[in-house]
Amino acid sequence: MARVLIVGAGLTGSLCAALLSRETGRPLHLAVWDKAGECGGRMSTAHSPHNPQCTADLGAQYITCTPHYAKKHQSFYDELLGRGILKPLTAPIEGMVVKEGDFNFVAPEGISSVVKHYLKESGAEVHFSHCVTQISRRDDKWEVSRETGSPEWFDVVVLTMPVPQILQLRGDVMNLISECQRQQLESVSYSSRYALGLFYEAGTKTDVPWAGKYITSNPCIRFVSIDNKKRNIESSEIGPSIVVHTTVPFGLAYLEHSMEEVQELIMQQLEHILPGLPKPIATQCQKWTYSQVTNAAANSTGQMILHLKPLLVCGGDGFTHSNFDGCITSALCVLQALKNYI
Repeated sequence: MARVLIVGAGLTGSLCAALLSRETGRPLHLAVWDKAGECGGRMSTAHSPHNPQCTADLGAQYITCTPHYAKKHQSFYDELLGRGILKPLTAPIEGMVVKEGDFNFVAPEGISSVVKHYLKESGAEVHFSHCVTQISRRDDKWEVSRETGSPEWFDVVVLTMPVPQILQLRGDVMNLISECQRQQLESVSYSSRYALGLFYEAGTKTDVPWAGKYITSNPCIRFVSIDNKKRNIESSEIGPSIVVHTTVPFGLAYLEHSMEEVQELIMQQLEHILPGLPKPIATQCQKWTYSQVTNAAANSTGQMILHLKPLLVCGGDGFTHSNFDGCITSALCVLQALKNYI
């Protein structure tokens, strides 16, 4: 039985696992490792420590489907809509540009529920707090080491984490790729930003006419969402949550500053946008060093095979573009490479 490891439990990794489980037609030992404490990657949903039903999407806020991808990826959208994992975005988002034919969707249970769905469908053995540090070739297998625990051996390894993290891996992996591939990987770039989630007591009022708003006149804040309102969730037992995304220039300028300092600066600027906002009962600040791809790998077709036997392949939005459909495209390309090999 082939042992396959997928590194990264974000959208691309989870979808790769689900597709591989569904379509290879042979039994596999399928494992998914992620260095974080939970799944989602940049589609993460935070929970209030006082009430786990009070959540905030700290990564992707909603999914935009263009007419092209509505047709090309129809089966994926139909599945998620049919199961209630996605639903149309009907709440007002000020400043959002909607092009003709586009559809926008939200996840009622939080955006990470999309990733959780695919991981469950995959039947994979999922491990969190597994930070891969080294990949070395041992005859016809890969020896994969992590920060803690003993190394494990796999016949196939799929890397879906941000490209700079791939380049940081130790072991044989970087010695086995071509100079051209190295240059392609090094050319991938990302924007950086912070997200701040604010959780409030039940009954707290947020009297604004919008569920989300793009901010154009603030040096710190780019987007604010009343997250429960964005998903059309109103409950007397669950307090509201607010998500703040910073601008990219702010993210770059304060990338090495402490979370406490960054959070204080964001809160000061938020007061100008939502004056009189009550003090939250809990907060969670998230640094997105690799927020969105600004330059994908040149001449990439959704994936990159770093080594053929044994197979080592990369995928993710660094090889397409930073949105839901970009990750689907990459997962399908990785699947084809795996099917050809396995």
